[in-house]
Amino acid sequence: MTKDMTTGSPMKNIIKFCLPLMVGNLFQQLYNMADAIIVGKCVGKDALSAVGSVSSLNFLIIGSVIGLCAGFAIPIAQRFGAQDIKSLKKYVANIIYVSIVLAAVITVAALLFTKPLLNIINTPAEIYDEAYSYIVIIFAGIGATMFYNLLASIVRSLGDSKTPLYFLLFSSVLNVGLDLLLIEVFDMGVRGASVATVISQFVSGVLCFIYVKRSFPILHMTKETAKPDFKFILALLKNGLPMALQFSITALGSVMLQSCVNDLGPDIIAAFTIGAKTQLMIVLPAETIGLTMATYCGQNLGAKKLGRIKKGIGSGFVLAAIYSVLGIFVAKFFGPYLSLLFVESSETTVIALAQQYIDMGSYFYLILSVLFLLRNAIQGLGYSITAMMTGVFELVARGIGGLVFVERFGYDAACLVNPLAWIIADIFLFPAFFVVLHKVSRKLKKE
Repeated sequence: MTKDMTTGSPMKNIIKFCLPLMVGNLFQQLYNMADAIIVGKCVGKDALSAVGSVSSLNFLIIGSVIGLCAGFAIPIAQRFGAQDIKSLKKYVANIIYVSIVLAAVITVAALLFTKPLLNIINTPAEIYDEAYSYIVIIFAGIGATMFYNLLASIVRSLGDSKTPLYFLLFSSVLNVGLDLLLIEVFDMGVRGASVATVISQFVSGVLCFIYVKRSFPILHMTKETAKPDFKFILALLKNGLPMALQFSITALGSVMLQSCVNDLGPDIIAAFTIGAKTQLMIVLPAETIGLTMATYCGQNLGAKKLGRIKKGIGSGFVLAAIYSVLGIFVAKFFGPYLSLLFVESSETTVIALAQQYIDMGSYFYLILSVLFLLRNAIQGLGYSITAMMTGVFELVARGIGGLVFVERFGYDAACLVNPLAWIIADIFLFPAFFVVLHKVSRKLKKE
């Protein structure tokens, strides 16, 4: 079940790990998009605007939870690469204790601040109630989201990108089925979409837990390894919190941008939602390459193989460049058809505005690919705070872009704010990566 990425061809290792993860991420995107697609088709454009208006809040909270889970898995990848199985098991045990506490704290905080957050992002009055109904249920299910993503992150850190895929496939199908049942049959509207999402995450988490317990002996606890250990908890927080903060800081920029877009009216909100979600699907290969580098670098750091780390980064750049060309082609020729997943063909204004967003972003896909690649590599090498700082630069760029340019130039500026954030982040990442690589080299030489 496990996959050792410290031997063999770096390119082959990356591709073999990347492909199942890419399919999994595709279904993760479809999973996230199912609510918007079915709500847009079955309930209407205003309901789609309601779901879209809180997408940045969804990213802020749920994205941070997913980042936390991914960060917790980094020490496991490093211990697996070093073949230190005792420490690996201790990390897994302490992840459970930390996650239970954090899930409770995040859920309570999110529910308490839901309405203030909706006010901050200028949610239009005509869609406020539906937006609240949708997002408050999503926040109530944070525990289910963390349950599944934590298991998936641990399994991926051991080099197995296939098992999480299978459960994600199941979860996606279940989510779509429940969406249709709760929205069409039980007429629950946007509430049905959020309830379906939470139930699907929880069921998938339970099934994944049963499977992992039966199929991964390397994760089985003993009395010694199951004890809470402050040293391991501290190491987990050192990796997990910066990655969660990275998502949070990045998302705060999106919240600021969303608040400006929400002032432009329901048609613009719908177009922006469609364009953003379609673009997320198109850039998925670049994101997957980046996620692969976190596991690859983590394992090879544990094995103290700096040369393989450098070769793997080079292979990642080659794959990112190939994707960037293909991504532009997909955006140009398939963007309008992907937009039709969300609204009827009669909504010509919304579709045209959504395609404008997709077109303008596609020219910057190589810059985005580099961002994913270097940020995750730095994370895998154990420099979580450095990786987190990219989010600060994105936050500043999105904040300035939203508050200054969108308010002055409208939707045209909104389409370019994210590419601006990618450029600013890369300006920081390039020198930061070489500094990190130098520090890792010196550390390994001393050891």
